[in-house]
Amino acid sequence: MHRNTKQQLSALVLGAALACTSTLGRSQPQDTGAKQDMKSAGHETKDAAQDAGHGVKQGTKKAYHATKRTTKKVWHKTKDTTKGAVDGGKEGAHQP
Repeated sequence: MHRNTKQQLSALVLGAALACTSTLGRSQPQDTGAKQDMKSAGHETKDAAQDAGHGVKQGTKKAYHATKRTTKKVWHKTKDTTKGAVDGGKEGAHQP
């Protein structure tokens, strides 16, 4: 073999080896298996728990405000009724 042919052959083998190495390095499997499924399930569980917590918070706030509103309403009605009963009692006591 001639010297040029040996150099060309060496360069070709080296180039092929580098090309295969870089291709092998890139073709490693990505996280598409069970590990990724577990990660996805974890994220979905977290999101669902946050949504549920938000719903509970909103429901609790709504119930609190409704109870507060109803309690005030009942208090005012009781106050008015009691005042009316007291006034009626006073009026009845004055009349013979």
